[in-house]
Amino acid sequence: MRILALVFLATHLLGCGYQLVRYADPVGDARRIALQPLLNDTFEPGIDSLLLDAFHREFLRRGGLRIVEDPETADLIVGGVIDSLLTRGRSFSSIQFALEYELLLRVDLEVTRPDGTPVPIDGRAFNESEIYLSSADLEVTRTNREEALRRLAGTMATRLHDALYERIQP
Repeated sequence: MRILALVFLATHLLGCGYQLVRYADPVGDARRIALQPLLNDTFEPGIDSLLLDAFHREFLRRGGLRIVEDPETADLIVGGVIDSLLTRGRSFSSIQFALEYELLLRVDLEVTRPDGTPVPIDGRAFNESEIYLSSADLEVTRTNREEALRRLAGTMATRLHDALYERIQP
């Protein structure tokens, strides 16, 4: 009975287009990646460091590409600009107090080979929003906002890794 279930599962997964992805394998001909500091065009101090740290953690976690400091020794070079980070009220109480806020982050990333050849990635993947709760306690609201920023950075890092893997896979 177990063999029949495994055969059914295998044929079902193969038939619907799903496939197993092995991130431990090198991506295309790329083996090393250099993550350059991002230019921060927002009024949010430290968002560039937060994103770069999230990128580092994601590539270390997945292990598909080795991070190198020197762009000359890298197969791929990632850089770009943090275009905007907007905060806006999302929902309000009956007396116009904000209950939720929304962060809208837009990052313009560039991926190039060492010779300057661009590696096209879908820029729409790097526009994201995250909601966080407001509180009467300003410290709680600030903490919620910082956590939302960390979640946004993690989402951007995952999308960068996935965009590169899908783009340069052999």
